[in-house]
Amino acid sequence: MSELTVHRHGFSAMASPCEVQAECEDPALGAELGRIAEAEARRIEQKYSRYTDTSVVARINASNGVPVEVDEETASLLDYAANCHALSGGQFDITSGVLRRVWTFDGSDRVPSASRVAEILPLVGWDKAIWSRPFITLPPGMQIDMGGLGKEYAVDRAAQAIMQHAHVPALINFGGDLRVTAPRSGERKWRIAIESVDAGKASGGVLSLSAGGIATSGDARRFLLKNGKRYSHILDPRTGFPVEDPPRSITVAARSCMEAGTLATLAMLKGTDAEAFLEKENVQSWVLW
Repeated sequence: MSELTVHRHGFSAMASPCEVQAECEDPALGAELGRIAEAEARRIEQKYSRYTDTSVVARINASNGVPVEVDEETASLLDYAANCHALSGGQFDITSGVLRRVWTFDGSDRVPSASRVAEILPLVGWDKAIWSRPFITLPPGMQIDMGGLGKEYAVDRAAQAIMQHAHVPALINFGGDLRVTAPRSGERKWRIAIESVDAGKASGGVLSLSAGGIATSGDARRFLLKNGKRYSHILDPRTGFPVEDPPRSITVAARSCMEAGTLATLAMLKGTDAEAFLEKENVQSWVLW
């Protein structure tokens, strides 16, 4: 009888290193599950990437004020984004991607002026869009960006695709956002390292997970530094400027990767109140300052 082995399948998608680990006896099954997860990741990337001219997002962004009819999957994502916008008081906003025209978080000291930010702000605001399922209408010049949801959604979809194909423990990790389908054999938990915010440390800690999702939001790689002040890449769409004094990193565990990612982002947007927000939401979290 073959022994249970963790089979690994790695690839790159969504500008991130991706890996699928599946524990099973059959190497062919392990390889197939990896390919299934990769196919789902690439499908979602092609459908929702702002860099792909044929994507749904590109079609909406090029609509120039004309209503665009979307499919059921896209409509569900837009409903989710609309709910997040309402629950966050406008801090979670999928129209805020246009702010990257003036903000480039490359570790430099190039902080844009208030006047440059003010020029872009009229193009930000989900409340300016008209969303009447299945039609979305964006005012000319406005755009949507699924970057705050897409990778986590892809992780959950890949996990669902694996579970529909085989009942084996699997870990899906897309650029640090991940989902576990079931504990390993013998009820062993999957061990997951949190990225350190300290260059001198290899890890910010190790988590154990039996099922569910984990997502991290932070500025370890994306920030600006000017006159001793660090500017996080987490922008408040209401002001166009980075949130003041947020944690360096927030990792959240939840029932799904998408839920974990949303809570981590919302907590970052709370700045110094991040931990209080997460405590109120009653979720497992790890906050590094």
